[in-house]
Amino acid sequence: MLDYKEYETLFNTGDDAALVGRFFDDDVVFTGGTRNHRGKQELKAFLDWAHNGIREVMRPQQVLQRDDLLFAEIDMDFHASKERTDFPFGAMRAGDLMTVKFFVTYRLRGDRIVELKSMTWPPGKGVTQLPRLGAHPSQVAAFRAYMAAFSNAEFERFPRFYTEDVRLELGSVPPISGRQGIVDFYRPMFARVRESLTENSVRMTDAAIELDAITRFTAVEDAPDFVVGALRKGEYIEGRVLVSYELRDGLIACIRVRRGGDMVRHEVRPAT
Repeated sequence: MLDYKEYETLFNTGDDAALVGRFFDDDVVFTGGTRNHRGKQELKAFLDWAHNGIREVMRPQQVLQRDDLLFAEIDMDFHASKERTDFPFGAMRAGDLMTVKFFVTYRLRGDRIVELKSMTWPPGKGVTQLPRLGAHPSQVAAFRAYMAAFSNAEFERFPRFYTEDVRLELGSVPPISGRQGIVDFYRPMFARVRESLTENSVRMTDAAIELDAITRFTAVEDAPDFVVGALRKGEYIEGRVLVSYELRDGLIACIRVRRGGDMVRHEVRPAT
């Protein structure tokens, strides 16, 4: 007997190798739309392609099981961390969220899946929605998509994670108020210096996020007056930061940034 809750939990870790190894038969057949894949290797290859830059999180709505057959209605959330123009349900960019209704049947042999068939409705049709950020695995995935959108300077996307009256406290400059205020602060900065975040660890509840990360400021143009330190094109400054996010209704209402150590400047190496 397959424990579907265990299946859901492992699926939502994003570890496709562990999922395929644990729950699928060597001769599994997967049919979805125009796709047909036979065996673990083909299934894993498909998942590697589908999940390249996309985090998929399942939220089962109905699960029915009888003997060797299991049926599930699933609201499937897809979170993008990079551009995917070839994504099957539509083009996505870092920070985008798409939810698709899946209807899936699983043919079982003991606790292994030997046949999987899926069909879908159009994106957004008949699905439930979670608040954007919080403690659910999909909301954690959304936060990582937010970090990718911010690092990629996706100004049409990362502000969607803020409340209108969001407050940003950096310490190095006066507090910045409002969604548009944050956009107005970062847009000219990112024209010369791009900031990227690399997660060390993150703790999330429905009320707050605590992020331990490495922040890197990379000059795409000379920036002699950059507030953190003067940079020439190609140089970067990086260091550890501790960031606290207060949430309201699933959106970021306040951001407080603290340094977790010294910021280190890396110079451009001369060509040899």
